[in-house]
Amino acid sequence: MNQTQFALGDTTAIYVQDTPESPLSLWLVPTALLGQVERLPSSQTQSAPLIQLRVRGEEGAGRFLQGRSTSFSPSTLKLRLERQELLEELGATIVRSHLSTPSGLHCQHDLQWAAGTGFLRVNTRVHNPTEQPFTLELLSSFSLAGMTPFASDDAANRLTVHRFRSAWSAEGRAVSEPLEVLQLDRVRAAGGPSTAERFGQVGTMPVRGWFPFCAVEDSIAGVTWGAQLAWAGSWQLELNRRGDSLNLCGGLADRELGHWSKTLAGGETFETPEARLSVVQGGLDAVCDRLLEAQELDFDAPTSEEDLPIQFNEWCTSWGKPTHANLVALAEKLRGTPVRYLVIDAGWYGKPGRWESGHGEWQPYPEAFPDGLEVTAAAIRECGLIPGLWFEAETVGRDSKAFQELEHLLHLDGLPMTVAERRFWNLSDPWTQAYLTQRVAGLLERGGFGYLKVDYNETLGIGCDGAESPGEGLRQQVHGTYRFFERLRTQLPDLVIENCASGGHRLEPSMTARSSLSSFSDAHEDLEIPVIAANLHRLILPRQSLIWAVLRQTDDQKRLVYSLVNTFLGRMCISGDALSLDSAQWETVTRAMNLYTQAHPLLKTGRSSRVGSVQRSYRKLEGWQGVLRVSDDQTRALVVLHSFADAPKAIEMVLPEGIWQLEATLESGGAVPTFENHSLHWTPDGDWSACVALLRRREI
Repeated sequence: MNQTQFALGDTTAIYVQDTPESPLSLWLVPTALLGQVERLPSSQTQSAPLIQLRVRGEEGAGRFLQGRSTSFSPSTLKLRLERQELLEELGATIVRSHLSTPSGLHCQHDLQWAAGTGFLRVNTRVHNPTEQPFTLELLSSFSLAGMTPFASDDAANRLTVHRFRSAWSAEGRAVSEPLEVLQLDRVRAAGGPSTAERFGQVGTMPVRGWFPFCAVEDSIAGVTWGAQLAWAGSWQLELNRRGDSLNLCGGLADRELGHWSKTLAGGETFETPEARLSVVQGGLDAVCDRLLEAQELDFDAPTSEEDLPIQFNEWCTSWGKPTHANLVALAEKLRGTPVRYLVIDAGWYGKPGRWESGHGEWQPYPEAFPDGLEVTAAAIRECGLIPGLWFEAETVGRDSKAFQELEHLLHLDGLPMTVAERRFWNLSDPWTQAYLTQRVAGLLERGGFGYLKVDYNETLGIGCDGAESPGEGLRQQVHGTYRFFERLRTQLPDLVIENCASGGHRLEPSMTARSSLSSFSDAHEDLEIPVIAANLHRLILPRQSLIWAVLRQTDDQKRLVYSLVNTFLGRMCISGDALSLDSAQWETVTRAMNLYTQAHPLLKTGRSSRVGSVQRSYRKLEGWQGVLRVSDDQTRALVVLHSFADAPKAIEMVLPEGIWQLEATLESGGAVPTFENHSLHWTPDGDWSACVALLRRREI
């Protein structure tokens, strides 16, 4: 057995080859636990190769995998290591593995680590040096073997798979299942059927159904492996079992799941989207924190975002019917408050009341904006606010003339791709990129807008014409979306961009890296907002998670505070009846905004934990929830508490060791929190109440 180890921070990457004729495999182990490894790969473990690929025309892997997996193809099993390099590039350490297939394809696998970080970046590149074309039907970004090396057998009853489901207005629900529930036990007979659990998403809403994330926890060893894809199109992750070894791989959705194939002509090279990997001593929260480090490093926003400013979005004020008069009144109301952005949402163009079908030409509705949007934006700025504007630039509505620009729209099977009220611009078309840059960036620049909300309210499904396969057409469209965002940022470097897709359908790392903040959900006025917002602390940075507080004239103090406290789980976004709130209601809003400006450093950096009742139905919440966020230096903390139906009369939140004191609170009529035995105690004002407390550790 040939084995090579690389120390990458507190993680050791182990590359193993049973024989010179065996594929190369990758295992990740916490360096501190190397001495506890029970076994390394052998002929009994049948570990997954470092790269999974499939070339059209080769035979299937058998073992009943057709339709469930394209892994372990002949090309995969015949990959042979040519050489391995340890490189230092731009402050990063890269383990670069060069492999080839007997047919002549060359593969390059990069495992990259930056000093001081707890995660690894990985991707795969395939080059065709021959004169013969090859069509790929699967190519993994990563393939990780050896879960778990801390058991000498098949690790029964000790492995748990963690994933995150997502639905409209119900994003980020954690699903934790024993490996055996997924029927990934070791099969009873050697050479018997293989088992696989492939899941993913098809289309251009990458967080629709599942987040592109998977973790495997060994509860006996106290170790968790995690993987996350950075890709805004169709993707897949797959757990598979061969012998005693559980393996995890993922990347672009393959031909079976994502209708993807890619032909490499002689001399061509193809590169996969990036994946992020981590292994930790700890559980799900610990591995999520490691993967969030990557998002923190990739984060890039204008200087106006440094203090995580508050915004007012008028969507839940006008419901798609904004006017100059109403916006000026809102700007006057917000003058002198901590609010910095006033965002004009959908409906400022096309026909009144038809926001979902009038977009594409981006001409303001003249009756609502008789002097043009530039005048409205100037009035907003005169009140000391930064004006923002909503666009759904990648699609066109049925009522727009752009709906008939067939030459520049996407097609499927030769027909314009039409989904309800929308068609899709072809973002691989230079004419389209120029048109959108002129219509979107041009209007923003002329009007002095400093904030852009990019919405996206449909998905391509399996893909489109224009390439070897619908899935490849979709992949090229996603890269067109990336180019559009990059052109906006190049032309308007101080522009703050919000990433929205019917709320949270694009909450994945490649899109959060291209935007300053993201809409957490379309849950505007729902009681389950704090549950969804807390879910996302494991998946995106709170500093980028825009949380709605929709305020109504009919809200009593309790309901008003409940809505406002939600926003302390991310970025504060206010909407609703600001113009008709009475003085007492507005005083509560002002208190919340002022407290938020004190709390924002904890949302900018820190670590979160969550306690409380496990919720089965988001529409019928019961019990309570608490989120504790502690600063990196352990000197400050933010506690966000909510009571739901049938809540306990008293709630306790355990704090880190030390003596804590209250700096400020906001609660809905219940008792102010108190401290006892390293815990915070709160008496809620009955069901459906909330409290936020800003704490500081007292120096002894």
